[in-house]
Amino acid sequence: MQRLNLKNRKGQNIVGVLEIPEGEIKGTCIVQHGWGGNKEKSTVQAMKNGFLESGFQAFNFDATNTFGESDGDYEKSTLGLHWEDFEDVTKWVQQQDWFVGPLAITGHSKGGYAVARYAEEHPEEVGYVVPVAPVVSGELSFKEYEARDPEGLKKWKEEGIIETTSDKEPGRVKRKHWFQMEERLQHDLLPSVDKITMPVLLIVGSEDSSCLGQTKVLFDAIPGGNKEIKIIEGAPHSYYEQSEQEECTNAIKNWLNKQI
Repeated sequence: MQRLNLKNRKGQNIVGVLEIPEGEIKGTCIVQHGWGGNKEKSTVQAMKNGFLESGFQAFNFDATNTFGESDGDYEKSTLGLHWEDFEDVTKWVQQQDWFVGPLAITGHSKGGYAVARYAEEHPEEVGYVVPVAPVVSGELSFKEYEARDPEGLKKWKEEGIIETTSDKEPGRVKRKHWFQMEERLQHDLLPSVDKITMPVLLIVGSEDSSCLGQTKVLFDAIPGGNKEIKIIEGAPHSYYEQSEQEECTNAIKNWLNKQI
């Protein structure tokens, strides 16, 4: 395991970890967490392990403006900035002397949006793409939020900010600003989805009220037959149970075994 640092386009420091599998290296995977996550999150580790155990070296990094080791402020985070970090990191990784192709990319939630967008904008570079519970578009994200918590969405808009605490991270307060939702509405994977022609695996939990519907829409929109969707029964948006993590890891391993 090797800790590596790089700068994004804004000069902010990004911290990542490179892990090398035993035996032959079959490619390089880049892993991105979601909003407010970090590279140590259980969901992200499960995704990384699916590739690492399949012979891919993995570069797992903390995006800026989150709660990891990289620079930035969570209250300034946006979907666009999350995407920019992924693009900057992926370009940087491919320039390193330790890079081995093919390139595989996987991300969770906002990271899922980023990897799918990278596949759309740079299809010639990507060998495999695995979005996990991806944000597909701001519009769909807004509608799913409205469906599950209309009063909460109304309050957020009226007050301009909401504060949440996590049962998994006691004492951590996440302050989300309304401008972050407004910025998200500018993003949509669907207009360029025809560019995703490489092998793709979508993973989502059956109880993921924020991204299950979006993930199904994306799966239906991706052209061709080289696509699969894995729905983890009983799983929410993030995978905290060991059984959910193992199912995510094994889904990636089984899928890759059919591709390589």
